[in-house]
Amino acid sequence: MQKKLILDSNLLSITVNRLCQQLIENHGDFSKTAILGMQPRGIHLAEMIHQKLEETTGKKIDLGYLDTTFFRDDFRRRESPVAANATKVPFIIEDKKVILIDDVLYTGRTVRAAMDAMIAFGRPRKVELLTLVNRKYSRQLPIEADYIGIDVNTLDTQKVLVELEALGSKKNKIWLINKDKQ
Repeated sequence: MQKKLILDSNLLSITVNRLCQQLIENHGDFSKTAILGMQPRGIHLAEMIHQKLEETTGKKIDLGYLDTTFFRDDFRRRESPVAANATKVPFIIEDKKVILIDDVLYTGRTVRAAMDAMIAFGRPRKVELLTLVNRKYSRQLPIEADYIGIDVNTLDTQKVLVELEALGSKKNKIWLINKDKQ
């Protein structure tokens, strides 16, 4: 297995700051905007962005976590049961702009499931997608992110690994992993 560093800690910090500035430009005071981190790994990025946005704007911004387990189209196809993660949406999303956040956009199926899960909390005015890594040329559904940290050309045999301090890593880093051919 070979690993290639895509973003180190410094570049990742700059990327997150840029994404926050783009959100501020488009959402102003965030009075009608909510952030939903997609379980399991998108919640950590959502928390990072939420914290930076609140520090920068001085405003309180709604933050929630959304689990898509039971809304996935492959839920019943798996051989072993999948454990669900917590959904925590302590606000109504009716008529709000919602920013869905996930660490990696790959096939688009998780985003589709998140949109289905989100409807249980109301009908948003608009839904936007923010992803730290956009895996190009891998989409199975016509879903694209509105805010992208970095575009990465990948093969199906490669994996993108996002290491975050919030998940126990020593430093925030993003890797492209090539699996060895056997």
